[in-house]
Amino acid sequence: MPQYQYSGRDNSGALVSGKTSATSADDVAAQLFGDKVTPIEINEVNKSKRSNDRANSNSDAGGALSASTRENIGVFFGGSKVETDDLIMFSRQMFSLTKAGLPLDRAIKGLEASLVNPKFKQVLSDVVGSLENGMSLAAALGRHPRVFSQLFLSLIHVGENTGQLDLAFREVGKYLELEKQTKKQVKGATRYPMFVLGAIVVALAIITVFVIPVFSATFDRLGAQLPWQTVLLMDISDFVVNYWPFILFGAAGIFFGFISYINTEQGRLKWDQKKLRLPLAGSVFERVALGRFARTFSMVMRAGVPIVQGLNVVAGAVGNAYIGKNIFLMREGVERGEALHRTAVNSNMFSPIVLQMIAVGEETGAVDDLLSEVADFYDAEVEYDLKRLSDAIEPILITFIAGLVLILALGVFLPIWDLNAAAN
Repeated sequence: MPQYQYSGRDNSGALVSGKTSATSADDVAAQLFGDKVTPIEINEVNKSKRSNDRANSNSDAGGALSASTRENIGVFFGGSKVETDDLIMFSRQMFSLTKAGLPLDRAIKGLEASLVNPKFKQVLSDVVGSLENGMSLAAALGRHPRVFSQLFLSLIHVGENTGQLDLAFREVGKYLELEKQTKKQVKGATRYPMFVLGAIVVALAIITVFVIPVFSATFDRLGAQLPWQTVLLMDISDFVVNYWPFILFGAAGIFFGFISYINTEQGRLKWDQKKLRLPLAGSVFERVALGRFARTFSMVMRAGVPIVQGLNVVAGAVGNAYIGKNIFLMREGVERGEALHRTAVNSNMFSPIVLQMIAVGEETGAVDDLLSEVADFYDAEVEYDLKRLSDAIEPILITFIAGLVLILALGVFLPIWDLNAAAN
């Protein structure tokens, strides 16, 4: 069996390289995609061309590194970002152009000329250059992991190998459109409570820093006996006014420490697990992730991706590390020869009706169609949960605001009433 020298990029964008044995370069590419590595170059190793292959590999790796570096610099300095809408439009247009039989480099050059987003123009320019150097489309897109997800690359890779690249772009466009709609629903449900909480924080800050000190000075001059509510408010105000720099630095330290923690593998896993147990919102996070699993798994199976490799891709597309870990466990069960339904039962993630649909799909050979039905079921559940979340948050916020107003009223007006009674 021949040996192949490969170089590629993992999910974090880091460059990886090595050697492996396989029957063909396509088998090597499939192995790399299964390991969440996007191939950049694959060359067969032989004695006469080994030095040339190494030189070409280093050259391409340097080009990939420079492209990635340009992306990082653009993001750091606030450069334009490739939005989901840009990718949706790109996928739809590529579906039409590839279906019409237009060569890839000409199609992407035409799209590049019509783009407004300078960041996306730069990305597509690099993709065209890679295609002209002999790379496959999936490998050329894989040079920009911050723009194209692992799912995007896997579907394009399968579409290239099966001669159905137009259908791959169509499926990617549909998936991105549904993802956009789900995010829009979640943002719409959380916009009102976040706005109210922000207004409460601003109001409390103004009252604590500017209003209460005025009353505090007045009460001190009168030397009146103050109720405990007023004393508590005055102590809190004095602490905030005297130590506000330490409070700000402490809050910033906690925030950035939390961000750093959840960016670690273990931190992300624990935080994603905690999110699923949050009151009211936990069920929404869970159903959104499971809906993504069902839809993406249906998509990759319909595209012809092997089930083990498909589970590998889907695990990174659900947006939740804890559920992704359970999907990896499902993949290991399938590798051991277990049925997909059995591994789904052992994961304890799915409701009985979903498990039944998976079992029927496995028996009839229509897992992709029934998983699409499962995704529609979860989408309906998410829509219902978001409506229920909005209905539940409103009375909670009203009660919280009423409690704050009561505390402030008692703390400020009780001493005034006492002074008025003493004067009378």
